[in-house]
Amino acid sequence: MMDTAKKKYGTIDEYIALYPDNVREIMEEMRRVIRECAPDAEEAIAYGIPTFKLAGKNLVHFAAYKNHIGFYPASSGIAMFKDELSAFKISTGTVRFPLNKPIPYELVRKIVIFRVKENNAG
Repeated sequence: MMDTAKKKYGTIDEYIALYPDNVREIMEEMRRVIRECAPDAEEAIAYGIPTFKLAGKNLVHFAAYKNHIGFYPASSGIAMFKDELSAFKISTGTVRFPLNKPIPYELVRKIVIFRVKENNAG
């Protein structure tokens, strides 16, 4: 897998294109779920990873790593869904979805919807 930390990307498409098929499929599905839940969000690259921004603020980010997909819904997104995320490695603003297990897209959907409401309220 490529070391994306040293390269700057202009678009999410450029970021996703460098990964193997299985990882690209997961990232494209993450992107589709986020886009479906946040149709007004803008795609960007922030902190060197795919980012969705809404109302001028970061909404969520995701990134590919050797053994997992990192999903970054801010600390509030992690805190709100802490029980449902308990099967995964989490930290303050990060959840790691292992590549060797199904990605919980319905949970991603719930978290993104929560973050949309949060961004629009603030």
